[in-house]
Amino acid sequence: MTSDSDDALSWDGDEASTPKDPAADPALPRGWNAVGKGSGDVGRVADDGTVTPADDTDRGLSNAMLLVLGVVGGVYLLYTIGWVVAGLRLRPLASFLVDDFMFLPWFVLAIAAPALWFLASWVLTRGKAAWIRISVLIAGVVLLVPWPFVTVGVIGA
Repeated sequence: MTSDSDDALSWDGDEASTPKDPAADPALPRGWNAVGKGSGDVGRVADDGTVTPADDTDRGLSNAMLLVLGVVGGVYLLYTIGWVVAGLRLRPLASFLVDDFMFLPWFVLAIAAPALWFLASWVLTRGKAAWIRISVLIAGVVLLVPWPFVTVGVIGA
């Protein structure tokens, strides 16, 4: 039992506020990876035995996500080329309907739309689940199809 003088110098719950022992933090040695829920909280054990806390800056993209980004980025690049070719083919026809100062901004915007969609989906889905990022990128593949190029083509009349 504690004396009255010890009780006067402490508050209720002081015992729980002691600092955590760094060795009690979950940590894995080099070469091991934590998976599942809470894997981001697992630190690393250095060669000298010290535990370094976990940080999310060293995480990279998975191989599947890199593959999806490469394929979708290639499709967006082909869409950009398709919009350039289709816009240049439509320019003589469009000059009958609108002046060049009205056609040119929309032509430039159509060319830049795939790159803008890719950049916006990359930035706005940061920190979200991978399936959300992939679904937004696939939605861009569906929405940004260069229809003038698809329907008329390069040599169409």
